[in-house]
Amino acid sequence: MSIREMSRQNILNTDIYCLTAEKFSLGRSNIAVVQTMLDNGIKLIQYREKEKKMGAKLEECLELRKMTREAGASFVINDDIDLAMLVEADGVHIGQQDLPVEAVRKLVGENMVIGLSTHKPEEALDAVRRGVDYIGVGPIFRTFTKEDVCDPVGFEYLEYVTKNVDIPFVAIGGIKEHNVAEVVRCGASCIALITEIVEAEDIGKKINALREAMQSAKE
Repeated sequence: MSIREMSRQNILNTDIYCLTAEKFSLGRSNIAVVQTMLDNGIKLIQYREKEKKMGAKLEECLELRKMTREAGASFVINDDIDLAMLVEADGVHIGQQDLPVEAVRKLVGENMVIGLSTHKPEEALDAVRRGVDYIGVGPIFRTFTKEDVCDPVGFEYLEYVTKNVDIPFVAIGGIKEHNVAEVVRCGASCIALITEIVEAEDIGKKINALREAMQSAKE
């Protein structure tokens, strides 16, 4: 593995992977929410806004890119490969129905991280063969943040990935403070959360509570 590939795979060397979802953010802007995340030690942010116009996304992402750089955090954009390239994001996260990994790599070059959502063992193994830098594993529990989401995969698929896949992975989907310890005990060290954080009245307090629950599962 080259130094460049090792550097790309280091992106999941963190505990909590935060995703934006402005419509669930209690009237707060993505800028305000992400700033609070960064102030509370979050080192990995994914911009995921399905319904906004591209011009608005670009303006927002330029500011978020600046903020994450200043905070020493990584910035990933969901689906919008052109947007990720324009704002010089650290990575792009794609789904099974998006452009093939090989095509995305051709577009973004060798420095940008590519993450891929997976829902079953065959997809995980295919992702490894295709050279993605990390995979999303889920949804672990039922989630309502996506309209076209598949049924929950539960712990069986997570345990499979833990034992059989040698690239970094992040667990995602319906993970909350009350069940995050179970997910960690099943082998996940990086957890992606959306509404559990953005819907919180006190985001900092929620992040601390999640970290305490995650730590308790390791003891």
